[in-house]
Amino acid sequence: MAAEQGRTVTPRQAAAAVGKPPGQAFGRLLGKPEDDAQVLAAINRYREQFAVDVMCLGPQLLFPGVTAGLSALRAHGVELAVATSKSTRGAEALLDVMGIRELVGPVIGQDMVRRGKPHPEMVLRAAGRLGVAAWESAYVGDTVGDMRMAVTARMEAVAVTYGAGTFGELAAVAGTRMCSSFKDVVSVIAAARPRRMPAPALAAQRRRR
Repeated sequence: MAAEQGRTVTPRQAAAAVGKPPGQAFGRLLGKPEDDAQVLAAINRYREQFAVDVMCLGPQLLFPGVTAGLSALRAHGVELAVATSKSTRGAEALLDVMGIRELVGPVIGQDMVRRGKPHPEMVLRAAGRLGVAAWESAYVGDTVGDMRMAVTARMEAVAVTYGAGTFGELAAVAGTRMCSSFKDVVSVIAAARPRRMPAPALAAQRRRR
């Protein structure tokens, strides 16, 4: 999409844009203000191509163990919410095609908050929708912005090392728990015992007994 706008972007630069709101991501990649015509054009083209190239993959988009892991967390009395830089509508559609919508509860997208990651507004709203305090929650993500958001919200920050962020970048955020698989994520959340929040932008709460 950046190339169509006359800008050369490296894979590392593209990866660094993952997890950021579209305007912010393409603004940085193209070196222009978020409301610039080229930025808006790139976002529109990205959304068109995403629908063609990504949405059709369905469950193949999931990392190994995610569906079984989410089901296991639910069996442990853990409820999930999604907090993501995607639009709420887009996130709902993606969860549907991946076949995991029924495993998660509230979805908080970028369009539902005034301040995006790493500001904690998004995860605080997710925790509120679940009826749980932030300090009783955890947030699982794969970017530095995710971890900073969780730490600022006083949630347990759980990083997966197989996503966009590198091990070194994620580990540099003080207080981050590192997981190399979603099985590890399930173990961390299940062992923590309080009402919690997971997944690559997923939040979870342990039900009141």
